[in-house]
Amino acid sequence: MEAGESNSGNERRIISKDSSWCSQFRNASNPWMARYAYALIFLVANLLAWAARDYGRGALTEMKRFKGCNGGKDCLDAEGVLRVSLGCFIFYIIMFLSTARTSKLNNLRDTWHSGWWSVKIALWVVTTAIPFLLPTEFIQIYGEVAHFGAGVFLLIQLISIISFITWLNECSESEKFASRCRIHVMFFATTAYVVCLMGIILMYIWYSPKPSCLLNIFFITWTLVLLQLMTSVSLHPKVDAGILTPGLMGLYVVFLCWCAIRSEPAGGNCIRKSDSATKTDWLSIISFVVAILAIVIATFSTGIDSKCFQFRKDDTAPAEDDVPYGYGFFHFVFATGAMYFAMLLIGWNSHHSMRKWTIDVGWTSTWVKIVNEWLAVCVYLWMLIAPIIWKNRQTGST
Repeated sequence: MEAGESNSGNERRIISKDSSWCSQFRNASNPWMARYAYALIFLVANLLAWAARDYGRGALTEMKRFKGCNGGKDCLDAEGVLRVSLGCFIFYIIMFLSTARTSKLNNLRDTWHSGWWSVKIALWVVTTAIPFLLPTEFIQIYGEVAHFGAGVFLLIQLISIISFITWLNECSESEKFASRCRIHVMFFATTAYVVCLMGIILMYIWYSPKPSCLLNIFFITWTLVLLQLMTSVSLHPKVDAGILTPGLMGLYVVFLCWCAIRSEPAGGNCIRKSDSATKTDWLSIISFVVAILAIVIATFSTGIDSKCFQFRKDDTAPAEDDVPYGYGFFHFVFATGAMYFAMLLIGWNSHHSMRKWTIDVGWTSTWVKIVNEWLAVCVYLWMLIAPIIWKNRQTGST
């Protein structure tokens, strides 16, 4: 009898624990775990947009039932991507407006951000379906606005990356770690410069095999000049920012240059591609999957880095009931990320047809990456020079 009562008590405790966990997930889950749920929704939206572009004509025949699809043909290809993107954007904008300026845990907006998943999943389904009811003229307008929104996302991501590199350098030069990290800093900086130079040499070999490849030669050579410029400014006695930050920024800049050249459409003699480049192979599929995951990871990591956009740094320790990250900023990044993945899937051109299992290919994509590279260097140099200019102005005014 006692054993039966003991087993029954254990079962009750397990049921109580499970029901408590379910209640927590439904109403007030952990805000750190909530990030992954939002990233999963974002990943599913990316996959839906890709399916609408590559396989919409065979799988979306039921689209003729939607009034805005004009018999189904206006909900496929690039326009299908824009419709899915618009639905994702609406969902995260609603979350942004409803969670902005949330500062404390366990209040209504924190509960909404971290829980109530059944309601939010239903909301996401509704917001995904609504754009398929809209006329094609409205979707084309959204496509134009998405260019700006994707640019905002790239700018936010750029500032986040530069802030992380700067923070890493400041941490290594602090009194606590300066003596222990000196050798490590030199090792990582040297490795970064070696990788940069190797990348530039390989790009010359692969993407400018002929003297007639003037555009690629210009892109690669200008990247080398920018790397030298960042190093010179960083090592200037008045700046004295060390050698680690320009090395890491050099990796980022060389990577952007490589991505830009890789985005050039096939058919030219300046990019060595196999004869089967027009066909889908396993390498194209792997590259596509990696690119989709990279979009989600980049959006996720940028969304939780709201502190790098604070103009006034607060050194006070956060209270126990403070939110661990900015909820509003997190959802805003995902909203602009929805526009960004749409631009990648359509090559930044709603009238450009993309081959299956390709992403971010076309001359528009190439120039977007090149401009992003140049902008990255400008922002980095400004972050180095701005404190000196501000100090000189203050000295001159006094």
